[in-house]
Amino acid sequence: MGDREDAKQAQPVEIKVDEQTIKGKYVNLAHIVHTPEDFTIDFIYVAPRPQVGILESRIILTPAHAKRLLAALQENISKYETTFGQIPPAPEPMITPGAVH
Repeated sequence: MGDREDAKQAQPVEIKVDEQTIKGKYVNLAHIVHTPEDFTIDFIYVAPRPQVGILESRIILTPAHAKRLLAALQENISKYETTFGQIPPAPEPMITPGAVH
């Protein structure tokens, strides 16, 4: 193979993760905004009492990466539903995210 063909093949990347991050975070709300340059997704946990939201993570993506994320989610939801059955639609949240402090 030539150098150009080698460059086109996906290369594995070693991903390092600390103990806190590998545990993950539970969220029950995502708030998405965008500009011409990027998409920002805030992952929020809304506690029931008192009803307060905690920003657990903010992810900033290029539009192209946001589109790839959408495709990956669609593919994985399809695989999940093939294995476990249809995911019922969730009701619309009764809250609107306010300002992040």
